[in-house]
Amino acid sequence: MPGEVRVRFAPSPTGHLHVGGARTALFNWLYARHHGGAYILRIEDTDRSRSTDENIDFIIDALRWLELDWDEGPPTPGYRQTERFDLYRQHAQRLLAVGRAYYCACTPEQLEAERAEAQARNETFRYSGRCRKLGLTAGALRLRIPDEGATVVDDLIHGPVTFDHSQLDDWILVRTDGTPTYNFCVVVDDVTMRISHVIRGNDHLSNTPKQVLCYEALGYPVPAFAHVSMILGADRTRLSKRHGATSVQAYREQGMLPEAMVNYLARLGWSSGDQEIFSRAELIERFDIKDVSSSGAIFDQTKLEWLDHEYIKTLDGARLAARVTPFLTAAGLTPPADRARFVAMLDTLRERAKTLRELVEVGRFYFERPREYDAAAAAKLFTRPGVERLDALIERLAGLEPFTAPAIEALYRQLAEAMGLKLVDLAQLTRLAVTGRTASPPMFDVLALLGREETLARLRAARAAAAAHPARP
Repeated sequence: MPGEVRVRFAPSPTGHLHVGGARTALFNWLYARHHGGAYILRIEDTDRSRSTDENIDFIIDALRWLELDWDEGPPTPGYRQTERFDLYRQHAQRLLAVGRAYYCACTPEQLEAERAEAQARNETFRYSGRCRKLGLTAGALRLRIPDEGATVVDDLIHGPVTFDHSQLDDWILVRTDGTPTYNFCVVVDDVTMRISHVIRGNDHLSNTPKQVLCYEALGYPVPAFAHVSMILGADRTRLSKRHGATSVQAYREQGMLPEAMVNYLARLGWSSGDQEIFSRAELIERFDIKDVSSSGAIFDQTKLEWLDHEYIKTLDGARLAARVTPFLTAAGLTPPADRARFVAMLDTLRERAKTLRELVEVGRFYFERPREYDAAAAAKLFTRPGVERLDALIERLAGLEPFTAPAIEALYRQLAEAMGLKLVDLAQLTRLAVTGRTASPPMFDVLALLGREETLARLRAARAAAAAHPARP
């Protein structure tokens, strides 16, 4: 089709947005943005038994989370197939009027008998065309496929793909109950929305010759096609629930950042040199559908988590705080009212978490006092000497001014020297007392961020726990 680039993402609202669908949406979005064209969102909801408004909301929410904004589409009317039935009827009548379609009155039982006969001959079932010349005025409407020749789909990813007409049958455009079929709706939608490039999953390639013949029968120009390979699991079969999470919503709930998800999906089958991490601007600048591989792409959870970790490490502090807050709330935790202190806490955790949910878990000690202490560490550190050391720390820290990380470190070094200890002896005891664990961000930063009163409260609670076990040496 001449003119501007116009692409579309057309999900069926039968569930949440699958990562394969999200990648297709992304490739369409990048292609439109790269060429300064239009990106259209269309909802293919003719499967009324499984399509729901709730699923439409899920899909739209996932696309907005990924920041794949559309130029045309919902909530504007006319972008759901169930709102376009008049268009389909008009185009069906056009095909009938020019002799490119005909009514078929074959019963399901007749068609099933033909299918059984084909199977007995080890042949692919094709409708016999018995109703082609009967001139019927009712029934299912079928497209008349040329008896000879072939249709060549010049795919932008796979190259020319030839489909012999002898392997195609007169497919149904409109069912006997008047509802249009998927393949017919897609053609009418694409031509009336002036779609120039159809970028979609490889599982639709087999439908393409049928649709091309329908374009031609209607006298419309045929758009360019690009069929993206399937996303595969580690066992090289099509990614499904047996491989783990498959929906965008599931990865969002795991705590993945949308920036990392977009970056990862873009790299599933597309590359630009050896670069792994791309800004959105770089993706738009470099993306070309012709650079997409024709081979299946393996979904690697470990690599996605690595990429998410890289984004967590560099995300602006205020944005990271905003992203983490819902996960804190879901965990029953409350961030401090002081936003600057909250951001500073998160800065100490960036290196320790692959996802936002994991960041909440490794930083839980900031937002609640320890409910218990690591048993092995407590047996080693919560001793009589440990109680004495905690007493000394409580006394010294209570009068420390200012209560900053450098001042706290200086105090610990002086006290360790005075008590004939190594710095680690006091630091590890303190770490267990204030976090309940033996690993944390730098201890002096942690104490400064907790503040004097909270630090002292936790040290006193640990001292009480240690004193409750007088038998320890």
